[in-house]
Amino acid sequence: MKILILNCGSSSIKYQLMNMSDQNELLAKGLLDRVGMKNSVLSHTKAGCAKIKITKDVPTHVDGVGFILEILTDPENGVVKDINEIKAAGHRVVHGGEAFSSSVLINESVKKDIESCNIFAPLHNPHNLTGILAVEKILPHIPQVAVFDTSFHQTIPKHAFLYALPYIAYEKHRIRRYGFHGTSHKFVAEKACKMLDVDIKTQKIITCHLGNGASITAIKHGESVETSMGFTPEEGLIMGTRSGDVGLGAFLYLIEKENLNFKEANDLVNKKSGIIGITGISSDMRDIELAAEQGNERAQLALTMYDYRIKRYIGAYAAVMNGVDIIVFTGGIGENADITRKGIIEDMEYLGVDFDFEKNKGVREKDIVLSKPDSKVKVVVAMTNEELVIAQDTYRIIKEQFKMK
Repeated sequence: MKILILNCGSSSIKYQLMNMSDQNELLAKGLLDRVGMKNSVLSHTKAGCAKIKITKDVPTHVDGVGFILEILTDPENGVVKDINEIKAAGHRVVHGGEAFSSSVLINESVKKDIESCNIFAPLHNPHNLTGILAVEKILPHIPQVAVFDTSFHQTIPKHAFLYALPYIAYEKHRIRRYGFHGTSHKFVAEKACKMLDVDIKTQKIITCHLGNGASITAIKHGESVETSMGFTPEEGLIMGTRSGDVGLGAFLYLIEKENLNFKEANDLVNKKSGIIGITGISSDMRDIELAAEQGNERAQLALTMYDYRIKRYIGAYAAVMNGVDIIVFTGGIGENADITRKGIIEDMEYLGVDFDFEKNKGVREKDIVLSKPDSKVKVVVAMTNEELVIAQDTYRIIKEQFKMK
């Protein structure tokens, strides 16, 4: 079954086309950027071929999905002869609120529930829904599935997800901690257990999804029991442009002193803080590592702060689960930044970590165990693949619902 996987942002559409079977074959992938602007750019890679780039004005997401389907059926760069070969579509949806604890077949009710969560994720959900409607318009005959970033975290207990605000804030407005990156945390936890040949139902796992957005999750016996992101993705770890945890008193004081309106305050913690806020250089960890090597004190400070925050969460989550068996690194930074992994894992012998610092050097984009053989706590790098999870969930749900092969 050929399945189109879409991840729609405000001005971009990330896509893959997969042939789902025993092999889970990736046929093509790409990114359409600058949707709604002049000179939109499609970067497309057909399996086994070099990447190509095409520039073309793409005014809307509907036009964007149409453009992607054009390239997928192109005689030279495409991988299917006719769009009717595509039997289903799977979509990343950032926020499912409390309505969805698992991936679902999309119908009118589901679309309304996704729209009702727009207020929780205004930068993501509306565009996720736009992608669903675009496919519905162009390929009205195919079933679609929504896979939610938040659903994996619906097992977190109430005492952990509630804020100590007046209870009416939860009852009336559903203000609580939801968590994000759930698809990635679930995927790498399962992968790490396969790498180590252990049963996930017996393991206490801490997964560190470290990219421009970053979160950490405690997974006990296969279920998420705590996670660092909260009501919004801003909470928790220090990120590229997000502050992560910050004292509300300090934030309110700054709003008053700088006379910030709502948008300015929101931009402050989501777009101007984190690594770029500390350094004033960049939100890209590679730039910060280079600056730190050249002696930039604020870059060095930012790296230390970044590692320290993650280390603090690992310790807290080990306490929450009464121990830890596996620590997993994933995401663009987790998979590539050996300096960051070293900074986080140093001085964790008390947990039972015996880390192979030599083996860690230079490890990039590779599934690998970095702890020594006798280490009580295993440390693993596991490359994430959220699109594969979306495809697998879509395939499973479509097969169950329509008895398709």
